[in-house]
Amino acid sequence: MFRDMFGKKKRYDSVPSKKSRKNVPEGLMQKCPGCKKIFYRKELDRNLFVCPHCDYHVNLTAYERIEQLSDAGSFEEWDENLETTNILEFPEYEEKLEKDKDKTDLKEAIVTGKLTIGDAPAAVAVMDSRFRMGSMGAVVGEKIARAVERARKESLPFIIFTASGGARMQEGVVSLMQMGKTAIALERHSRAGLLFISVMTHPTTGGVTASFASLGDYNFAEPRALIGFAGRRIIEQTIREKLPKDFQTSEFLLEHGQLDRIIHRHELNSILGNVLDMHRTGGESNETRA
Repeated sequence: MFRDMFGKKKRYDSVPSKKSRKNVPEGLMQKCPGCKKIFYRKELDRNLFVCPHCDYHVNLTAYERIEQLSDAGSFEEWDENLETTNILEFPEYEEKLEKDKDKTDLKEAIVTGKLTIGDAPAAVAVMDSRFRMGSMGAVVGEKIARAVERARKESLPFIIFTASGGARMQEGVVSLMQMGKTAIALERHSRAGLLFISVMTHPTTGGVTASFASLGDYNFAEPRALIGFAGRRIIEQTIREKLPKDFQTSEFLLEHGQLDRIIHRHELNSILGNVLDMHRTGGESNETRA
């Protein structure tokens, strides 16, 4: 009788069967790391990989970043064949490098080259956190230094997008030397009267933050990016104080004068284009874009 009153109970499958999971093509869906909602990857792509629900900026690969940023067909890659060797004969380092190469289709954690943004030319370096967490080894430092030097010789502004866990432990002191090498290259570039724009994305930490990432004429960042040197726990243990919840976020750094601006990904292309226009060498800038 009671069963008839309330009707037949609906059944809901909380876990999809193995058969249904197999029918979903790999890479079709993507979960937002912020709100954990699941979206079609194409939907995120159309929104520049910004979550339409919580506005979380999903990490981009180096080539996705370049595609979003550059005028169609304008990107020319530099030094794509430079590869890392196991300088210090660190155990299992070669195997880890090969695994990341297969996973990412990259030869190292950075892509460098030349492009135009709204017809304004620039040299660019884009770090990719999928490869050894974007850590800076000898080849990453060399590619940045070469790109900066070439930008100086061609009188180009230089833009870098950072996404890194810091220095690469498998290369020890050789990795730390890249901090000085890249800084010297940028100093020469600056003395030539050329523009350097640093755009910090999530995460930018360690020796990368302590060197070239913080040396821009303009230091920009994406919203809610983790930016810092040492980890929160180490700092708290050292100073014996509790840090604010938003410590080492781009919002915290902007409030304390370490950033010039936080730029939403939807506005990044037009703002960078305007800045390049203002600093364009050899003539008046074009009409400011909206």
